[in-house]
Amino acid sequence: MSQVISDNYWKLVTVGAIGLSLYALRRYCGGKVFNPRGLANGKTIIITGANAGIGKETAYRLAQQRARVILACRDLDRGEAALQDIRRWTKEGDLVVKQLDLASFKSIRAFAEEIKRSEPKIDVLINNAAVFGCPFSRTEDGLEMQMGVNYFGHFLLTNLLTDTLKSSAPSRVVIVSSGLAKNGNVDLNNLMMNKENYKKNSGYNDSKLACDYFSRELANRMEGTGVGVHCMSPGMVRTDLGRHNSFPLWMKLLIAPFWFLLVKSPYQDLEGETGKFYRNCGEGKWPKDPMDSSIGPRLWEMSAKIVGL
Repeated sequence: MSQVISDNYWKLVTVGAIGLSLYALRRYCGGKVFNPRGLANGKTIIITGANAGIGKETAYRLAQQRARVILACRDLDRGEAALQDIRRWTKEGDLVVKQLDLASFKSIRAFAEEIKRSEPKIDVLINNAAVFGCPFSRTEDGLEMQMGVNYFGHFLLTNLLTDTLKSSAPSRVVIVSSGLAKNGNVDLNNLMMNKENYKKNSGYNDSKLACDYFSRELANRMEGTGVGVHCMSPGMVRTDLGRHNSFPLWMKLLIAPFWFLLVKSPYQDLEGETGKFYRNCGEGKWPKDPMDSSIGPRLWEMSAKIVGL
């Protein structure tokens, strides 16, 4: 009997120790918790890639705060399905789905024109949509897909909506980057990979570093206009972004129980701030630090020619 009690005691101790360890890890890795303050009430906010992952969750949280949220999605059916999901979670806010294919300059221009016709103001533009690690392919306009969607698509969209953002000031542009930008490279003489030298992970890293340079240069150009520019890394979040990458079954089984420990929900009052990088609900270092200050202006001019501005 005493042996059974002893065995049970140590089992309880073990379970308790594991539980405390997981709680401590969650506190350490999880960052700060989303704390709505109602600041989005009545604001018009565009979110690219809002039908899934971070974009969908952001749309839901903003709807809770009674914002008018425009879900900019490539696939209208998936966008409508996301809207219905959000409506099951909250009846607050005003939700609208509009088509936006960031792999098509034609679609981007059509979306921007529709926004300017239908929306008297834009309080926040969230450049969230991205593709990651996809097989080599090209956009409708012949650009490598990851650089084309993640960087050039958002570059064109933001520029087309700049006048509306200025007239809506104080307004914001939020550019979703990644810590993987630290491994990226922006070579102005060879900005996009071709099929022969394509490396899918490098393509993503390069595109996110280009977004970082874009953020800094946009902040410089918007100085004094009332348009704040904020670049941020959401950290490790379980979404379908990695659908083009496969992992061994054992790795999935090992990682899956811990995903919930690593999810972060950033929130930050950034009134008056611009041109900075944020992670874990606070200002942080740019992933690629130091950054070459000469690249931003040159990348901008090159990009403007490529997208036809």
